Amino acid sequence: MADLAALTADALAQVMTCASLAALDELRVHWLGRKGVYTEQLKALGALPAAQKPAAGALINAAKTELQNAIEARRALLEQAAIAAQLESGRIDVTLPGRGETRGGLHPLTRTRLRIEALFRNAGYEIATGPEIEDEFHNFEALNIPANHPARAMHDTFYLSDSLLLRTHTSPVQIRAMQQRQPPFAMISPGRVYRCDSDVSHSPMFHQVEGLLVDTDVSFANLKFVLHEFMEALFERPLQMRLRPSYFPFTEPSAEVDISCVLCSGKGCRVCKQSGWLEVAGCGMVHPNVFRACGIDTERYSGFAFGMGIERLAMLLYGVPDLRFFYDNDLRFLAQFARG
Repeated sequence: MADLAALTADALAQVMTCASLAALDELRVHWLGRKGVYTEQLKALGALPAAQKPAAGALINAAKTELQNAIEARRALLEQAAIAAQLESGRIDVTLPGRGETRGGLHPLTRTRLRIEALFRNAGYEIATGPEIEDEFHNFEALNIPANHPARAMHDTFYLSDSLLLRTHTSPVQIRAMQQRQPPFAMISPGRVYRCDSDVSHSPMFHQVEGLLVDTDVSFANLKFVLHEFMEALFERPLQMRLRPSYFPFTEPSAEVDISCVLCSGKGCRVCKQSGWLEVAGCGMVHPNVFRACGIDTERYSGFAFGMGIERLAMLLYGVPDLRFFYDNDLRFLAQFARG
């Protein structure tokens, strides 16, 4: 007990000269920890006579309290010094010249969508939009795709509940429009769609634009003319176009649309797999069952529909080799489209 005052003075001196929070914590453990100096002092009380133990214990506890208070005070000073040093290191000289601002620009997919909309709007088509969360009737059944139809497997649908889903195409917009009005009308419906697919040329979320024209005496020749004129206007060059027989539940007859490769002018390259042709859209005459589901007289009216991926067209327009570039948010890539 004679050494207690000396031990306390030594401990307080060490605390006052401690230069870092880590060293201060080591000091606390050394003096006040479970195996620390003061703990050993308390263990030594057992060797004292019973009459001396209370007074000795009180002295040791008072010394511990004094040291603990000194450690907390030193910790507060060190923390304040650390904050001040951090603020000083991060100081900004506001008198330095700024780096300036760079001009932003529309995303390439937005550019492509707006260009498509402008071309069709000039041709007399209106722009229609609709909800991205759809029910099965508008997304499937009204489009001649009942519950047991094998075409449902083609869509790899994201279901939100038993009856709600993320739309797999923008055709439901056309269904809603046909239910709300009577022909004639012509529209396109651009927007986001969702399918369980992801690779170099597919994304779980992507953009489509689908077109619909309903009137009397509409023919497949009208459809071919519209698509051919649109493709040449979009790519700003003469193009060859061909229609290959295909199958879609909501059109009959149906066809895939190919154009001569815009990169090699039909000579054959890696993009068109040496064929000289690029598949860019699907189309067909609206199936009578679709008209019936919407309350349109199939004896009086006929119509055509088409659909194409905006990402696919943007890749061809700008020579982008990987669809995922559009979603990486790499400013070096996006800066190429900021001009104009």
